[in-house]
Amino acid sequence: MQTRVRALGHPVHQMVIVFPLGLLVTGTIFDLVRLITGNEIFGQVGFWNITAGVIGAIVAATTGWLDWTSIPAGTRAKRIGLLHGTLNGLVLVLFAISWLLRLDGTHQPGALPFTLELLALVAGSIAAWFGGELVDRLGIGVHEGAHPDAASSLS
Repeated sequence: MQTRVRALGHPVHQMVIVFPLGLLVTGTIFDLVRLITGNEIFGQVGFWNITAGVIGAIVAATTGWLDWTSIPAGTRAKRIGLLHGTLNGLVLVLFAISWLLRLDGTHQPGALPFTLELLALVAGSIAAWFGGELVDRLGIGVHEGAHPDAASSLS
């Protein structure tokens, strides 16, 4: 089933999720290094990665929601998509709260912001599995004519 939001024949949601995913994971890693070493530069880098990741997550959520609205009602895909989106919404909220807690001018992670980040990564991992289920098992975002010798989407 093709998705609603496409660019040059490909689903946009699947393209844009890599940016917030990479930024939020990287931000958490930098925060961990900051907490281990005490070097505040790592906290700053983590903060700005999370800032960009939250912005990217809003874009990804928007395209995902638009695609979800095109999945037929009453299907397993619709239910899995709702679970996938809800979990990713939780991820966005947890990272946003962590980010807000760091708006004190130093941008350094404390125990609560870092714990929220870790919880968000766990929820995000589960949500990613459901996203894989949507694409790989249920064919959401896969062109109806997909096969090993299919023509290019640009032709």
